[in-house]
Amino acid sequence: MRVVSLVPSLTEAVARSAPGVLVGATDWCTHPPGLEVVRVGGTKNPKADRIVSLAPDLVIANEEENREPDLAALRAAGVEVLVTEIRDVPQAFRELARVLDACGVAARPRWLDEAEETWSSLPRPAARPTAIVPVWRRPWMVLGRDTFAGDVLARLGVDHVYAAHPDRYPRIPLEELRAAAPDLVVLPDEPYRFTADDGPEAFPGLPCALVSGRHLTWYGPSLAEAPRVLGRALRAARP
Repeated sequence: MRVVSLVPSLTEAVARSAPGVLVGATDWCTHPPGLEVVRVGGTKNPKADRIVSLAPDLVIANEEENREPDLAALRAAGVEVLVTEIRDVPQAFRELARVLDACGVAARPRWLDEAEETWSSLPRPAARPTAIVPVWRRPWMVLGRDTFAGDVLARLGVDHVYAAHPDRYPRIPLEELRAAAPDLVVLPDEPYRFTADDGPEAFPGLPCALVSGRHLTWYGPSLAEAPRVLGRALRAARP
């Protein structure tokens, strides 16, 4: 089986569960560290000719992270493409199982069972702070409706302000974000790399939680530790 992954979190999942199956991955596929496969460009601009030259049996993709014209070009070249759709945590587990099955993984990996058990046994939150969750700046963009990261936060007891917005990633002026007066601003380090010096200064007087984007937005082995890692960062912002 020869697989090319165009999704960083799925790359990690396949590499952990079926060593040797991956022959290609994007430049953004950083986990597991030291992964030695052919790099095929970015998630939004993969090099179709390089992917085809690897003669993959399967390319795995995601409807949000990858562009349909790129996937259509691969199909036109005779490549089988599996496209995932992941909008919440339960769907992540279903789609991960589907991907691993398609990649020839015979036995359900232990990490997947552990991750699912972790999320099914979360304690009921004592409080539910409100938050805005920027994912980009210049222009400012935040989590809106129907997103995997929004569902992750909701399950951890954080209600993001724009959960009912018509857009999934609305562009909101900074003045409006400040006026929303959330209890918390959640700043992940991807896709935009918010840091202590780049992000919190835009929200004077508001607690800011700098969180791991991998644990907030990736659906793979990181799911097992995401509640602990994210919970610690969220609590630290609101002592």
